[in-house]
Amino acid sequence: MTAPVAKTVKPPRKTGPRAVAKDASGARKLVKAAQSAGDGAPSETPKGPRAKAGEARKAAILKAALAVFARQGLDGASVEAIAQAAGISKANLLYYHPSKDALYLAVLEQGLALWLAPLSRFTEADDPAEAIAALIGAKLVLSRDHPEVSRLFALEMLRGAPLLKPVLAGPLKAVFDAKVAVIQAWVAAGKLSRVDPPHLIFAIWALTQHYADFAVQVRALSGKTLSDKAFMDETQAAITALVLDGARRR
Repeated sequence: MTAPVAKTVKPPRKTGPRAVAKDASGARKLVKAAQSAGDGAPSETPKGPRAKAGEARKAAILKAALAVFARQGLDGASVEAIAQAAGISKANLLYYHPSKDALYLAVLEQGLALWLAPLSRFTEADDPAEAIAALIGAKLVLSRDHPEVSRLFALEMLRGAPLLKPVLAGPLKAVFDAKVAVIQAWVAAGKLSRVDPPHLIFAIWALTQHYADFAVQVRALSGKTLSDKAFMDETQAAITALVLDGARRR
């Protein structure tokens, strides 16, 4: 009589450390993207029709993913819904992005370039009123043309920013601190009143991104959106006046 064959027992999967490693890897990618924001688009060699079609497909996927993620969040979104919104098959989408998490990371990377660019532009040599007005204008343009980016970042903040914490503490903090120093120099030179630089930046962000994050409320109460040029101009003028009236030297 032969002895029974022993069954091979596989050890349980270790989900915790791998999940942490995945989040850490994603955070490193976002930090790298944030650090390169504002460097300008790299020069590219001319692409053939097939390459151009691939780039257009990638852009369509990211656009669809941004819209779905901004509306439903990471947990509520599905690859199937994003593929349908992009007008491609799920298999085709997964060819470019192997998982929903990878696609979410790619969308955040793209958004970071838009997020950091306006704040990084002004310098101590600039006229404060012109620089602040330009920052307000740039942020309103983002709220008009890319509202989903602001909404997605808001959702990421509400879930504790597991991927964006390294960006907040690293590249964004570095840009923020540099611009706080610029505003402090303007105040010290008598070009602005004794405003608190961090709160000035926070106020500009809040005033401009309100029109993206609460666009439904804005439209319900005013009957208008930033896509209406007259309302866009009115909004920019009103916010600029509010900010500069509080920041100008008296």
